[in-house]
Amino acid sequence: MGEVSAGQAAEDAAWGSGAPRLVVAVDGGGSKTEVVVMREDGPIVGRSRGAGSSPHFEGLGESVARIDELVWDAIGQAAETLGVAGTAPVVLHAGVYLSGLDLPVEMDTYRDALAGFDWFPEGSIVDNDLFALLRAGTDAPDAVAVVCGTGINALGVRADGETARFAALGGISGDWGGGWFLGEQALWHAARAVDGRGPATVLAELVPAALDLPNVQEVIEALHFGRLPHSELIQLSPVLFRAAREGDAVAASVIDRQAEEIVALAASAIRRLGLEGQALPVVLGGGVLAARDERLLAGVTAGLAREVPNAVPLVTEEPPVAGAAALALASAIRRSLVSDPVGP
Repeated sequence: MGEVSAGQAAEDAAWGSGAPRLVVAVDGGGSKTEVVVMREDGPIVGRSRGAGSSPHFEGLGESVARIDELVWDAIGQAAETLGVAGTAPVVLHAGVYLSGLDLPVEMDTYRDALAGFDWFPEGSIVDNDLFALLRAGTDAPDAVAVVCGTGINALGVRADGETARFAALGGISGDWGGGWFLGEQALWHAARAVDGRGPATVLAELVPAALDLPNVQEVIEALHFGRLPHSELIQLSPVLFRAAREGDAVAASVIDRQAEEIVALAASAIRRLGLEGQALPVVLGGGVLAARDERLLAGVTAGLAREVPNAVPLVTEEPPVAGAAALALASAIRRSLVSDPVGP
């Protein structure tokens, strides 16, 4: 039996047969986690939001604990909304979609960690958050999603159920980009500008200012001696985009490279699935892409038109948790139909 959070109000309550039947959906990334709880017929009756829950950054135990707390908070709201406070509603199905779950063993390990939690019944789903992003942007059976947020990853799906995935483990699996990496690149170029190994760039002034330090050398030493956590480098990603918008050639070259990597991921997924010959959406999401930087999106659009002309780029307006909710509800309906078929 999985441990539940200390704040679980209905921990010892009976699960009565008349309790509301709910569906839980979770979308968790490197910077935030969102949970929605729905009645089985669709309306949202509870919602919560908290810090990131990617096991890649938080570790398995911390990730599970954070999600458990947020789920019970949303279930508590649902109980209040439905007028059944003090009684634990019945959860029919849960769909948990997280960044950092890229390999089958990672998904299996996380599923095992949730097994036994009252809100995670048998048959519930654990998978990568790209599925949530993709379904937030399109319901097309053939589609691709690329996320560029804290990190970078992509997913392709085909109508017959075939998928194209990437290991998404950083440099060791061939990845390039994402908000943290772009921040590191901003510092890398600033350091080389200061000591003469690289061209001049306004990043040499903007980078230390963004971290409230006097100069680049102080930034380097603060990171080296642990006074500044490496996670703070993600703050430098917006600085890089600002420098590019102001005409800095070094910063602009990094943005252009990021666009090329996004195109490479999408094109690879499309080709691996054999979908080059048809129009299909490429859903773009994550904080870096959602910021809609003109240079980055222009590079992505031009690159897709060159590499896979039938691809249609789409920056989704919907939060990924909406996709997680749609997937969780669809799974709950399918399970209900299988377990309780109608007709002779």
